[in-house]
Amino acid sequence: MEERFTLIRERIEEITKKSELQGELGAYFSEVAAFVQDAYRYYDKVKSQGTLSKEEYEKWQDALFASEDPARYNDSFLCPATAVSKLGDDGKLLSALFADLLGLRIWAAECNETMLTIFGELFVQVYCCYVSDMPEDPKAAYSGALEAYRSFYYDYMEDFAKLAVTAQVLPVDGVVADILNNTDLSDVTYLYRYGVHVGENELAMAEFLNTMGEEEIEAMAATYTEGYRLGFESTGKDIGIKETVGVHYPIGMERIVRSAIRRFNELGLDVSVIRDPFLSFMGRGKGKQGCYTTSFNKQFEYDHKDDKALYYDKAYVERRLECLESAFISHADRAKKYGGPAVIEVFGEPKFDPANNDANCKLSEKQMHLDVYDKSRSSEISYTYIPGEERSFTIISYPLPCIGDNFKEIFEKVVEINNLDYVSYRDMQQKIIDVLDRGYRVRVHGCGDNETDITVQLYHLDDPKEETIFENCVADVNIPVGEVFTSPVLEGTDGVLHVSKVYLENYTFDDLKLTFKDGMVTDYICSNFDTEEENKRFIEDNILFHHPTLPIGEFAIGTNTTAYRAGRDLGISDKFPILIAEKTGPHFAVGDTCYSREEDVITKNPDGKRIVARDNSISLLRKSDDPQKAYFNCHTDITIPFEELGYITVDMADGTSEDIIRDGHFVVPGTEELNIPLRKD
Repeated sequence: MEERFTLIRERIEEITKKSELQGELGAYFSEVAAFVQDAYRYYDKVKSQGTLSKEEYEKWQDALFASEDPARYNDSFLCPATAVSKLGDDGKLLSALFADLLGLRIWAAECNETMLTIFGELFVQVYCCYVSDMPEDPKAAYSGALEAYRSFYYDYMEDFAKLAVTAQVLPVDGVVADILNNTDLSDVTYLYRYGVHVGENELAMAEFLNTMGEEEIEAMAATYTEGYRLGFESTGKDIGIKETVGVHYPIGMERIVRSAIRRFNELGLDVSVIRDPFLSFMGRGKGKQGCYTTSFNKQFEYDHKDDKALYYDKAYVERRLECLESAFISHADRAKKYGGPAVIEVFGEPKFDPANNDANCKLSEKQMHLDVYDKSRSSEISYTYIPGEERSFTIISYPLPCIGDNFKEIFEKVVEINNLDYVSYRDMQQKIIDVLDRGYRVRVHGCGDNETDITVQLYHLDDPKEETIFENCVADVNIPVGEVFTSPVLEGTDGVLHVSKVYLENYTFDDLKLTFKDGMVTDYICSNFDTEEENKRFIEDNILFHHPTLPIGEFAIGTNTTAYRAGRDLGISDKFPILIAEKTGPHFAVGDTCYSREEDVITKNPDGKRIVARDNSISLLRKSDDPQKAYFNCHTDITIPFEELGYITVDMADGTSEDIIRDGHFVVPGTEELNIPLRKD
């Protein structure tokens, strides 16, 4: 590998000095070759010097992120629209290649010569395709380059799969481990060592946490780790048989993570950390995970989120699945002892309205179906080696500094919300459940301009003294406290779900409306874009995830009126992540049930009753001859805010009905405390 690395560096240096290609094509290879050479020089610097000064890091960051910089992006071949305008259809491929080569920044920071070498070789191989066939046969040049790109991922998939599985189930090592365990976190220069873009959010968060005392940091870490432990305890799972927890965190919050690591270690758990997806086949631009930063350029991520369309076919998918299973087999023991993820997420970024462009790669209808199959089989493989009935998770959220000038006030309020007394919520929520358990259906109706009008069919209880339909959710796996939820009966669940604005994962949806018949989506629209086609495609990509339809997997009533009030008072309701937003009103989830792949695990509410509404007619297909039809591998919560809610009424079998909420307020006796935040001026 060392010899290959030397040779490829020499070849790329030749390209930067004198490209054999002219015109815009020559300009493209010159720009990309210059970037690759900069990444290699950065590797030299890191390898020889170890850590750099903050000023040096900033200079390297300016150089390595120049093409992605929003101020320069539209002038770079990294932008698909620009690449296609200058290079024709070849621009889609060459822009996608450039986007994947940006991974060299991380491998340079990690001193990973293997990855630096093989991606450098890919670039040179594509370059040679154009040198040998242009201008005599431009089509042959493109075909050769596309085949090189496709073959690269096919041939190296075994290595990529091994890296992915080991990162998930084995203790973190390398640069990330050194940062989390050994680095002086009081000097925020450490942030640059990750090899990702360090922006104002990361710097400000790290500096803010450095102003806190150790007791405050320990308290936040304790909330996080205790939620993880309680997730096992409340479901009767044995955390003692687990050896690893997957920690996901925003870069800049290392003080909390370091404290959490100590606490996880006390539970007998090592910590694993994956990288935020940055390659086309990983799911770049489709959500943050692992150790991640806020987006430097969201339009770049949106433009390149479907680049795999260039090589995504049946042969590639089967190869990927084969390699994934092989990697799990190689680490079967550690995979079985992987306890699940512990996630810290952040919120508060400015609204992002993506711009669509025909130059962007898009999955064909056939590829969309293939993507659904790919995700389904990947989940099956993962659950085979990491049994779902034995693992748990937790997730907690904090605001970003960019949320506003009152960031400190918001942060303190969110910490308060994350630590609300779960006992009082547990007792009030039980009173709500007692009413719901007597009903056979629930009617949810909006008010004002909200057009929600939906009937939810409930599971029938055979033994009300021992069984319950709704789960009483307190602060364990989903922090903060505040919801009761169930898996509805699909048949008879009909109507319209409408919200004026909702933030889901990466995007804000305006005037989102979904129509259901027998629990399945039959129609959908929003008003983000000018045309119906664009709006429907936006929903298909980011809510339906390429499924022709999805069921209602969950109906819930959020009870965290404190969080709701804080959102309104602080002006951040539209910035709340799903984790908090779902606790601030009734919500519906489209996709899998709340108990996906754990339907047969017996769990009980704090009152001792078994939660029996765990299946629907779709999830029951897991017992059929075609079990893949049981799962969609997605679950997206859509919340109706209290101010848009008219009523939630439970219909009883004897013809009577009883309100849970009327005119935006709880009316079940014993839940009056929930209305206090709703009544404030």
